[in-house]
Amino acid sequence: MEDKNSGLSRREFLVSAITTGYAMAVHPVQAQTLVMTDSAGIVDEMVQVKNGDTVVPAYMAYPSKGRDFPVVLVVQEIFGVHEHIKDVCRRLAKLGYLAVAPELYVRQGDVSTISEASEIISRVVSKVPDAQVLSDLDATVAFVSKQGKGDTTRLAITGFCWGGRIVWLYCAHNPKVKAGIAWYGKLTAPVSVLQPKHPQDIASQLKVPVLGLYGGKDQSIPLETIERMQTLLASGASKSAIHVYDYAPHAFFADYRPNYRKEAAEDGWKRLQTWLSAHGM
Repeated sequence: MEDKNSGLSRREFLVSAITTGYAMAVHPVQAQTLVMTDSAGIVDEMVQVKNGDTVVPAYMAYPSKGRDFPVVLVVQEIFGVHEHIKDVCRRLAKLGYLAVAPELYVRQGDVSTISEASEIISRVVSKVPDAQVLSDLDATVAFVSKQGKGDTTRLAITGFCWGGRIVWLYCAHNPKVKAGIAWYGKLTAPVSVLQPKHPQDIASQLKVPVLGLYGGKDQSIPLETIERMQTLLASGASKSAIHVYDYAPHAFFADYRPNYRKEAAEDGWKRLQTWLSAHGM
């Protein structure tokens, strides 16, 4: 289908909409992360998750002593499983969790070789189907279950930006998840074959408790969409909640970007721990 006025195909329109939304939230990246978590007392390694004919690389971290650790899936931003996401896994391992971050764009391309955010989105991210992502996360859970280190009956998920949206969707997809923490994930957008539903579409049917952490100054996620999400969640049974940091922009947890806000990031991390603990994690 084409817009007769612009000549854009529906796919071109959707890619443009996705690109614009994420590009508003992306700023130049600093040379390194501000928070650096060492590997003392933990095991951190790259593993290979098999899903059908595809091998999905994943970064995994867990305490060096013990077993049957509660499991936290960590879902990447548009930039893939880079050092910041790996550091989040190590932070969780230090808290006693097995944390694993699969490379969810492996079939579409290597975003580490692309410098421009708009190119990352148009060349890779816009081609990633939600169904593929949910399937790869299921495969990651199955992989961890077979390794004997993690207890997948105690399963949680957290994610950032692109991954924050996925948190909401995966919690709707897998009701066995104990808790989710979604950091500034988009709540609504045009639907497509690749993205048939968005968080607002599943909010009232959600069973898994999700904590949403959002910035009041986030130009890519208007406050009215957050308020609408809160209303939809209130009509359901999941006991989910959203906390808004009035002064914070998008990506306030990303310590490798200028948007980082230390106070909001540290408070959000405390809320994550409290939410996990309160839900059996």
